[in-house]
Amino acid sequence: MSNALVNGLAGAGGGIIAQIITYPLQTVNTRQQTERVAKQKGLITLDGSRSSPATRGTIFQILQVIRTEGWGGLYSGLKPSLFGTAASQGIYYYFYQVFKNKAENIAAARKKRGLGDGTVGMFSWLVVAAIAGSLNVLLTNPIWVLVTRMQTHTQAEKKIMEAKSEAILREASESGSMDLSKFEDKLAELDSTKPRPFGTLHAVREVYFEAGITGFWKGIIPTLIMVCNPSIQFMIYESSLKHLKAKRAANKRELKNVNALEVFLLGALAKLGATVSTYPLLVVKSRLQAKQEIGLNSALRYTGTLDAIIKMVRYEGLHGFYRGMSTKIVQSVFAASVLFMVKEELVKAILILAGGSRKILLNIAK
Repeated sequence: MSNALVNGLAGAGGGIIAQIITYPLQTVNTRQQTERVAKQKGLITLDGSRSSPATRGTIFQILQVIRTEGWGGLYSGLKPSLFGTAASQGIYYYFYQVFKNKAENIAAARKKRGLGDGTVGMFSWLVVAAIAGSLNVLLTNPIWVLVTRMQTHTQAEKKIMEAKSEAILREASESGSMDLSKFEDKLAELDSTKPRPFGTLHAVREVYFEAGITGFWKGIIPTLIMVCNPSIQFMIYESSLKHLKAKRAANKRELKNVNALEVFLLGALAKLGATVSTYPLLVVKSRLQAKQEIGLNSALRYTGTLDAIIKMVRYEGLHGFYRGMSTKIVQSVFAASVLFMVKEELVKAILILAGGSRKILLNIAK
C-alpha cells in the first residue's frame, strides 16, 4: 500500500472524527457568518429586526438552537458534511502526499548535484499544499454548498417569515380598513406554519432551481483563494515538526519520534495562524453559498464575490468580515488538532495492519 493511499485513508478517518466532535460549533459559526448586522446601528440588523444572534455569545446561541430546534438543529447537514469531510480530507491528503513525495525526490536529486541540503523548503511546502488544495476545492465544492444551505435553512426561513409578517402589517396599515380580522387571520396562519423538512435532496433542488448547475460552485473564487489556508497551515506544521525533530537530533535525545500530544499542539498552532489570516474569505464564501433571497433588501443579496465584498464594506464595515471569528478559532483549531493527532495514529495502525497482513500472506505462500 502506497504512503499516499495510507495518508489519504488516515486523513479521511481523522477528518470524520474531528467533524463529529466539533460540528455544533461549525453550525453556529456558519449562522454567525451569514447574519447581517448594519454598522453603527447596534442590534438593528439589515433586515430590520432588532435582535441579532451574531451579537450574542456562542454558548447562548448553542442553547438557543437546542431550545428552538432540538439537538438536531446543531447537526443540520451532518450527513453530507461527513461525506464531504471524508472526500475532502481523503482527496487532499492523497494528493498532498503524492506531491510531497515528488518535492522530496526533487530536493534529494538537487542535493546529489550539490544544490541544497536535500530538504524541502517553505515555498515548496506552500506549492504542494496549494496544488492539493485546489484539486480538493474543485472536486468537493458542491458538497459544501449543500452543507451551508442545510446549516442556515432555519435561519433563512425565519427571515422569510419575518418579511411576510412585515408585509401583512404594512398592507393593513396602508389599507386603512377597520376590519382587521382578515389580517389577523393571515398572521395567525403564518405563525402556525411549521418549518418544512429540509434534507439533502431539498437542498439540491433549491440550489439547482435558484442558479442551475453553476450554483453548486458558488463561492468557488474565495474558496480557491482560501487554498492558502491549508497551505499556511501545513507550512507552519511541517516547519515546526522539522524544527522539533532537528532539535531533538541535535540534543541526541533517545525519544526522537513525536508523540500524539505534540502533534496535537503543533496542529493547533498551525491552524490558528491559518484561520486568523484567511477568515474574511471564509465569511464571504459562506455568504455566497447561503440562500440569497431573504427579504426585499438588495443589501442581503450578492451576485458574486466582488459584489459581496463591496456590500459588506458599505453596509457592515470591516467588522462584518470577522463575524463569528472567535467561534471559528475554537472550532477549527480543536478540529485540526484532533485531525492531525488521529491521522498520525491511524497511519501507524494502517501500516501495522498492512505489515501483519503481508506476514500472513508470506506464511501462507510458504
